[in-house]
Amino acid sequence: MFTYYEPDTAPKESKPLMEQSLAGFGMIPNLHKILAEAPATYKTYNQTFTSFMKETTFTPLEQQVVFMTSNFENNCHYCVPGHTWMMKSANMPDDVINALRNGTELPDTKLQALHDFTKALLDTRGHIGDDKLNAFLSAGYSKRQALEVLTGLAAKLISNFTNALTHTDVDEAMKAYAWEKPEK
Repeated sequence: MFTYYEPDTAPKESKPLMEQSLAGFGMIPNLHKILAEAPATYKTYNQTFTSFMKETTFTPLEQQVVFMTSNFENNCHYCVPGHTWMMKSANMPDDVINALRNGTELPDTKLQALHDFTKALLDTRGHIGDDKLNAFLSAGYSKRQALEVLTGLAAKLISNFTNALTHTDVDEAMKAYAWEKPEK
């Protein structure tokens, strides 16, 4: 139902965004080809994603914990393989990747605290209460980082919901990491 745009067929406002995607990923992911339909949404997604990756105080692994927690909880058939591909390309630990893909306990207590905090934000739509916030802070994270998680979730809201709405095809490079949410 939705169009997979290429740079030569995309709305003119999306063409520079597609060039940025190509430069950043070495390809134009199918998600981005679909987002090209709505340049404002595509631009907002790119800016929020880039801001979370480049301007927050989280490590690259912690950033992926936030992203993958959202991907799992939102049952994103596209983003779980995509971020698995990103994590594997960055040589991130397989035990962390597998735990995030399977919805199981993470092998690191601080990463687990980040995962729990992120999941609580999603489950309660932000109304987590002071106990869960204090558990996050007690794990070694800061108030700044509590707010920075929201930047990651903002990017994921756009991507996870777009993929659910449009049934985005998983890119060829990511098909090896195809995923279905495990039954609990």
